[in-house]
Amino acid sequence: MSCSSCSTKKDGGVPNGCKSNGNCGTGGSCGSGSKLAVFDWLSNMTLPSGEAPFNIYEVRFKNGRKHFFKNTENLTLSMGDVVAVESSPGHDIGTVSLGGELVKVQMKKKKVAFDSEDVKKIYRKASQKDIDKWQSVREKEVETQRRGREILGRLGLKMKLSDVEYQGDGNKATFYYTAEERVDFRQLIRDLASAFSIRVEMKQVGLRQEAARLGGIGSCGRELCCSTWLTDFRKVNTAAARYQQLSLNPLKLSGQCGKLKCCLNFELDTYLDALKAFPRQDLVLKTESGFAVFVKMDIFKQQLWYTYKDNSFKWFKLSLAQVQEIINLNKNNEDGAPLEDYESDVVEEVKIDFENVVGQDSLTRFDAPKQKKGKRRNNNRNRKKPNVVAKGGKQHPPKKHPQNKGKQHPQKKARAPFEKGEGNPKKQPQKKGKPTPRSTEAKSNQSGEKPKPRRNNRNKRKPNGKPTNEKKSE
Repeated sequence: MSCSSCSTKKDGGVPNGCKSNGNCGTGGSCGSGSKLAVFDWLSNMTLPSGEAPFNIYEVRFKNGRKHFFKNTENLTLSMGDVVAVESSPGHDIGTVSLGGELVKVQMKKKKVAFDSEDVKKIYRKASQKDIDKWQSVREKEVETQRRGREILGRLGLKMKLSDVEYQGDGNKATFYYTAEERVDFRQLIRDLASAFSIRVEMKQVGLRQEAARLGGIGSCGRELCCSTWLTDFRKVNTAAARYQQLSLNPLKLSGQCGKLKCCLNFELDTYLDALKAFPRQDLVLKTESGFAVFVKMDIFKQQLWYTYKDNSFKWFKLSLAQVQEIINLNKNNEDGAPLEDYESDVVEEVKIDFENVVGQDSLTRFDAPKQKKGKRRNNNRNRKKPNVVAKGGKQHPPKKHPQNKGKQHPQKKARAPFEKGEGNPKKQPQKKGKPTPRSTEAKSNQSGEKPKPRRNNRNKRKPNGKPTNEKKSE
């Protein structure tokens, strides 16, 4: 996304940009914002001398409906102009979507002849009065659809009214519906015509067209292809699923419209090309252990699974080269080796999984019970204490005090390091650059001051085990 408009909208968080599933921030001028938008890549081409411009234009209406109209009045039209065109009866209002030489290509694609009766006339450019009338009748479509559904429910017809489209002059309304069976809606037309005082036209649309108009989110997590970019609907059958080795589960193969997914045809050609190198599925392999039949295959990994006719409980995985080897042996009236021997030769690729070092992807990482504080204290008490180093460099085991077996107060507990002769616990080991006690004594001697006595032995124990708090006089 290279333009500045390709950002997320503040309202609703809809992404913009050319690859945003039909939500182009540039308004669809490049042809990617809407599937109805068209980019005229021949607009800057100059016609040969003596050639007149093509006088047929493509006009777009609601619901993606497009028709071709002749410019008999030789009006100066361009893409985006609102025009009044011929209809039956009266006139309709539409927008010019394509003009010039590309209209010829579209008419050939849709098999519409240049002199066909379906190609009607363009009357004029729409005036402000025509546009106001057109917008007023468009605002009535929602209410008309609601009342039409009420009439439909009263009649009890097995059909679904999906949309209503008014003609530009307001004289006719087209009701779009879906139905699984044939429906007799003659009485419905009479009731609708009397209720709205207009001419009523009923038009049946398929379920795919209805899903394309309504839109939605597919099982892939993206917007429906039919509502964003897909304009023509190719026929989809279950054979496409069989070629791709998919399970024939209607819940997985059907889309929002209830029909088979259109995306089944997207990769079908690739699968058909890959299947050319595979043997027929109904081919039976002759081995020394018996006849083997086909079970399934993985096309892109080139692996096949076979099983014995007599014992179909175990499947054997073979590579494509091994299967072709057995087929060549069978052509020479030779039996292949047992499937067990071939399966042992298949080398499986080691799949590198994600290493969960931290354990952050575990859902139960917060479910471990917390350790109680009482257990921590007991563990600290039962921890083995290090031997105390005396002055002479000899190690002595810590003395036991039977009188101190009871509960200790927090203050006494904090003074335990002093009682063990370990010195001040807050005192950290000396780092490089700090003066040592000897260096301080040398400095004091040079200055003439008496060195202060060291107080490391002030908490020295008496023979009975009780500490003394006597201070030496300086």
